[in-house]
Amino acid sequence: MAKASADTDTSTLAGRPAGDGSAYGRTPQRREAEELADALPPLLVEAERIAATVAPGMHGRKRTGPGETFWQFRRYQQGDSAHLVDWRQSARSDRLYVREHEWEAAETVWLWCDRSASMDFSSTKRTPSKLDRAMVITLATATLLVRAGERIAGLGEPLPPASGRTALRRMAHRLSTPDPKAQSEIPADALPRFSRAVLVSDFLSDPDDIAARIQSHATAGTRGHLLQILDPAEEDLPFNGRTEFEGVEEGQKLTFGRAETIRSAYQKKLFSHREALRAATRRFGWTFTTHRTDRPPQTAVLALHAALSGAPLPSEG
Repeated sequence: MAKASADTDTSTLAGRPAGDGSAYGRTPQRREAEELADALPPLLVEAERIAATVAPGMHGRKRTGPGETFWQFRRYQQGDSAHLVDWRQSARSDRLYVREHEWEAAETVWLWCDRSASMDFSSTKRTPSKLDRAMVITLATATLLVRAGERIAGLGEPLPPASGRTALRRMAHRLSTPDPKAQSEIPADALPRFSRAVLVSDFLSDPDDIAARIQSHATAGTRGHLLQILDPAEEDLPFNGRTEFEGVEEGQKLTFGRAETIRSAYQKKLFSHREALRAATRRFGWTFTTHRTDRPPQTAVLALHAALSGAPLPSEG
C-alpha cells in the first residue's frame, strides 16, 4: 500500500523547491499540517473512518472491577459481601441491590493480522483483497480500543504495548510495510496472563494446527477471538467449465474439466473446516466469526467489539 514517508518534505512532493514556504504562500503552520497528513498512512485514514461509523452504534467495553466510577446496580447474589449492598437503593424495593463500579485498569489487547502471500488475493476488481480488508479491520479495531483507553500491541512484533495515537500510528506503519517473510501461522509468543488476543486471517491451514496454537495461548490464560476473512469466490466457488487452480504459496496446481461438479463437495468441506475451527475456539473459551470481502467491514468490526466486550456476537447475515 502506497504511503508517503514522514521524512519527505511536502514541497518536494509538490515539485517545488524546499524553503520557508513564504514565497509560495505556505506558512510554517501549513507545512507542518501537510507533513502530518503525508505521515498518516491511508490505511489509518480508512480504519478511522470505519471506527467513526461503528462507534455511535455500540456500547462501551465496560466491566466490573476496582474503580471509583459508578457503573450499575445489580441484584444481590449469594456470596456477595454485605459491605457491597447499597442500602439506599435497596430501601426502594423489597430486594437487595449491589452497587458496581467500572474497572478502570487499562487492558492490553494483542492484535495479529495474517500478511502471508495467500492473503493477497481478490477474485474480482470490485472487491478488496483479503489482506487489504484484514489490515483495515485490524486497525479499525485498534482505533476503537485506543479510544476506550486500552493498550494495544502487535502479536509477534518486538515493540511493547502502548496506548494513544502513537500506538495507532506505529501499528499502521507496521501493517503498511510489506513483509515478504510473513507466515500464516499464529505467532507463539508468550503473552502476559489475562491478556486478550484478536487474530485475523483466512485460517485455511490445518484446523488441528490452529487449535494447537490456540490451546497454547489459552492455557497461558489468554482469551481471544478468531476472525476468518474469505473472498466470495473462496466461499461460493462460482467457476464453470475447465478451471485451473494454483496455490499462491505452495505453487501446486489442480485442473478440473468441469469445476461446477465439485462445488457441492467443496462447500461441504469448507463448512466442515469452519465447524472444526468453531469447536476449537469454543473448547478453549475463545470465539470465532467469519467475514466476506464483498460485505461492509463495519460488520466484522462490530463482531470483534462484541467478542471483546463479552456481548452476543452479531451475525454476518
